[in-house]
Amino acid sequence: MSAQFRDVFCQSADGLKLHAKVIGPDNSAALPVFCVPGLTRTTDDFNEIAIALATDPGTPRKVVAIDLRGRGLSDYDPDPAKYSVPVELGDVLTMATSLGISRTIMLGTSRGGLISMALAATKPDLLAGVILNDIGPALEMGGLVKIKGYITNPPVRQTWGEAVTGLKGMFGTVFPSLTDADWQVWARRAFRETAHGGLERTYDERLSATVEGIDLSNPPPPIWELFDALAGIPLMLIHGELSDLLSPQGVQDMITRRPDIDLVKVADQGHAPLLADKPTMDRIIAFCARCDGA
Repeated sequence: MSAQFRDVFCQSADGLKLHAKVIGPDNSAALPVFCVPGLTRTTDDFNEIAIALATDPGTPRKVVAIDLRGRGLSDYDPDPAKYSVPVELGDVLTMATSLGISRTIMLGTSRGGLISMALAATKPDLLAGVILNDIGPALEMGGLVKIKGYITNPPVRQTWGEAVTGLKGMFGTVFPSLTDADWQVWARRAFRETAHGGLERTYDERLSATVEGIDLSNPPPPIWELFDALAGIPLMLIHGELSDLLSPQGVQDMITRRPDIDLVKVADQGHAPLLADKPTMDRIIAFCARCDGA
C-alpha cells in the first residue's frame, strides 16, 4: 500500500484555515486514528506512527494528524488569547466533521492529550479509544517551567547546526540515545527556512502567552474530572521514563483510577516520547485493533 500523505484544509468556526495530513485508506473498516500534537508541535511528529498504522498488513487504517491553529500550515490567530484548549478542541471537531469522522481513536501528545480528555467530557460519542502520550491530569511543575522557559523569548537560530545544538542543549539529557540523524529530524520539524535566509520556528511565537501564568508558587490544580470522563473508553498511556512532566507517581495515580489502562513505558526518552520506535508502534497498533473489536 502506498504510504503517501495528503494535505487537507478546512475553515475553523472563526474563519481560520486549518491544516491536517491524512494517510491510509478512506474505505477501511477499521477505526481511524486522529492525532493531535503538543503545544508547539505539528503533524510531522506523527509521521512514523501514521505510516505504520496506515500500512499495517493486518488492519490498514486511515490516520489524520492536525496542525492546531498557530502551528505548521494552519493559520496563525490574530488573537493569541484563542490559543486555548477549548478553542483548539473546537478546531479538532471541525476537522473531524469536515473529513466525515464520527468515531475515532484519539492519539494526543501532551497538549493534544489534554484536548483528548476534554473531548471525553464534551463529545464522548466521538471516542472509540484514547492514547495519551506522556500527559495526565496532574503535571510536574519542573516540566511546566521548562516548557515556559523554552517558548518565552526563544533564541534566534540562523543555521541548521545552531538549531540542532540548541535542541540538544534543551533536551539532550532526557533523550540520551538519539543519534545525530535523529536530532536533524527533530530540527527539521521544529524549524523551517525563511524566504530571506535563516530559520523560523514552525509555530506562532505568541503561543508563549499560554504559559505566562505558570508559577512555581501557584501550581495548576489537577484535572481529575476530565480524566474520569474517560471511564468506559479504552485507554492507553505512553510514558517517557525520563519525563519531567509526568512523574511515576502521576502514572500510578492514573492506574489506581483506571486499573485497565494499557501502560507503555519508553526507556531513554522524556517528554514526550517520539512514537517512532518499533516496540511502541507495535503496542499502539495492537491497542487500535482492540478498539476495533470493543
